[in-house]
Amino acid sequence: MTAVARHGDSSGSTDTPAHLRGAAPLPFTQIHSLDLTASGSGRANVLRAAHQAITAIDGGDIAAWLALGEGALSSRTVRPRHMRKMPSFAGDVLDPAQSHGDLLLHITGSSARAVRQAAERMLRALPQQQVRWRADGTRPENRTEDGQGLSRNPFHFTEGHGNPATASEITERATIRAGQGEPSWAVGGSYEVIRIIRLATDFWDRDTEEEQERIIGRRRNGRWLDGTPSTERAVFATDPHGKITPVDAHVRRAAPDPRTPPPMVRRSYNYHRAADDQGLIFSCFQSDLEKGFEAVQRRLQGEAMAKYTLTTGGGYFFVPPPGDVWLRVLTQE
Repeated sequence: MTAVARHGDSSGSTDTPAHLRGAAPLPFTQIHSLDLTASGSGRANVLRAAHQAITAIDGGDIAAWLALGEGALSSRTVRPRHMRKMPSFAGDVLDPAQSHGDLLLHITGSSARAVRQAAERMLRALPQQQVRWRADGTRPENRTEDGQGLSRNPFHFTEGHGNPATASEITERATIRAGQGEPSWAVGGSYEVIRIIRLATDFWDRDTEEEQERIIGRRRNGRWLDGTPSTERAVFATDPHGKITPVDAHVRRAAPDPRTPPPMVRRSYNYHRAADDQGLIFSCFQSDLEKGFEAVQRRLQGEAMAKYTLTTGGGYFFVPPPGDVWLRVLTQE
């Protein structure tokens, strides 16, 4: 069966998929994107082996899941409606070698060692597969407050205040339901977006903290610029000209009305490859890619933070629902 919650699942459910388990994800991750070179029955065998490998490592100190790229499905398969390669948005400079892929294997864990050992075990079970790209990440100050999973990003700000605060809300935003026009095998799954975002931390750190907070639209600790606590919703309508919160601030562009937050769940990690290559592994899950990530991305065009960020990789993927019905559909001859 697909990985389900075992230990440490704050939702209290024994059926929570690994990618939505707990308010805060485990603090370390490795992501492996694979190209599938086999075809026909060979590709079906790879999907079965990958499913078994992920299931074998999931549980305890590890939460792991598999996600499908658009190249994983045959022409005969009825595809999820939004399944396609991630386009290049305004300002992106996508490196093809660090983008897309047929199969995503996403491992999270309680320690870097646990993640590394799980990844090695998984890859040993798939010896013939070609890794297209890989990303390693951490979540500094990873914690749960007021039901939300929070961490500290490379710009020194608290991440996660826009996430839902209950397990039912997480499920509502991230899980495909019947009646959405999706194929029946995809009901219960999620669209996953990965964005490898290089951050100009040296450039950013030249700004004062006050300037940084106006670019983001929150204080570093998450409090709104008008003094509203982080646990409450600001009302931008009372500040139409952006005297308190600039109209091009990140949070104001992402969610113009904080009372109706974007229908997605963010679970991002920091990465550090070199002094001049560090940033965010942005990751989010949603039931509708167009209403979730893509709607936010369109609104972010022209934000003040754009000059500090550069998206260089990532992709669109689909996390199958619990169980193995999806596997039987995708591997049928």
